[in-house]
Amino acid sequence: MDQIVLVAVDLVAIGLLTSTYFRRHRRRDLVVAYLGMNVGVLAVASTLSSAAIGAGLGLGLFGVLSIIRLRSTEIDQREVAYYFAALALGILGALPAQVLWHSVVFMALLLLTVVVADHPRVLRRHHRQELVLDGAMLDRVALVARLEGLLGARVHQVAVQRVDLVDDTTWVDVRYETVPPSRRRGQGETGREAARTSTAGAGS
Repeated sequence: MDQIVLVAVDLVAIGLLTSTYFRRHRRRDLVVAYLGMNVGVLAVASTLSSAAIGAGLGLGLFGVLSIIRLRSTEIDQREVAYYFAALALGILGALPAQVLWHSVVFMALLLLTVVVADHPRVLRRHHRQELVLDGAMLDRVALVARLEGLLGARVHQVAVQRVDLVDDTTWVDVRYETVPPSRRRGQGETGREAARTSTAGAGS
C-alpha cells in the first residue's frame, strides 16, 4: 500500500514539475523527456528494488543516468536541474522507505526547491549573455564600459572568449545586472569616464 502511495505522489510531483517548467520556458520536447525519464526510472527501480539492494540500486541509477548528455540538442544548467529533479523523484517514488512520510517530505522539498529557485522573481535582474562585438577590444576597462553602455546594465563579470584581429571582432561571455533607468545615466557617465581615463593612460 505504501508503494502505491509513493507512486501516486511521484506522478503528481512530476506533473507539477513539468507543467511549471513548460509554463515558464515553453520547451515541449523537454517536457516529454522529463516525463518519460521519470516514469521509466520509476518503473525500472520499482521492478528491481528490494530491501536488500534498494540503496545500492538508487545510487547505481544516479551514477549511470548522471553521465547521460543530450548531445543532439543543448540544454542549459536550469534545464539540467529539472532533469535531475525528475530523476530523483522517480527514485524516491520507487525505492521502499521504512517510514512513508520521509519519502513524501523529500519529494515535496525537492519540488519546492526547484519551483522556487526557478521563479522569475528570484534574481530577476541578473542575466548571462554571449555577445559578438564589432571591434577587437584588448582594453578590459574600455570593454566593460562599452558593454555597460550597450546593455544598460552593471557588468559583474566578463570573459573574453575570442579576439579576432583579422575580422575585427570580440567574442565575450558577460554576466550583468539590469539597473533602474534612474541609475543608468550615472552609470553611463562613470563608464565613459573610465574609458576616457583608460584611453588617456594608453596614449601617455
